[in-house]
Amino acid sequence: MLVSIAKVSLLALIFGFGAVFSCAQNADNRTPMPGRGEAEDDRPKSFRETLEKLRIEREKKEFDQMIERGGEVLKISEDLEKAYVKNGRLTEREMSKLATVENLVKKIRGELGGDGDDDDKPNLTDVPLPSEQAVKSFRSTIIKLFDELKKTSRFSISAAAIQSSNAAIKIVRFLRLKN
Repeated sequence: MLVSIAKVSLLALIFGFGAVFSCAQNADNRTPMPGRGEAEDDRPKSFRETLEKLRIEREKKEFDQMIERGGEVLKISEDLEKAYVKNGRLTEREMSKLATVENLVKKIRGELGGDGDDDDKPNLTDVPLPSEQAVKSFRSTIIKLFDELKKTSRFSISAAAIQSSNAAIKIVRFLRLKN
């Protein structure tokens, strides 16, 4: 009888230690908080593919919008040049168009990955051109910017386009200060 109590006690002890050790081990190594660790891998493959397609479509749309902004800036620059040739100066309407152009070019520059030198406000000596030459230079800079935008893809960064956008912004600021 003593032997059977010892066997039962030994078996109970083994099962007890086994239960303690199995509870101490974490078979699921994932972190308990959602959104961390491997939680993204738990998503079904079709869901991940759908998210990737949506991301690609969003990037294409953003790139197309950037090209449209470039075309809009090109058209406005043409209008500004014609107005300057006709009137010999820029009116209030053209000055508001210059502000619009500056905002659009800043958006384009930001989408290209460039950042601005907004603290570097030009003064009248930064661009020592008469206003007529500044308007023509502005137009040629915008044409160059648009050509560079058309050459880029949504996967590339064009340093030439960023430089053109910075030059266009400086000329716009010059024209706005000069008038």
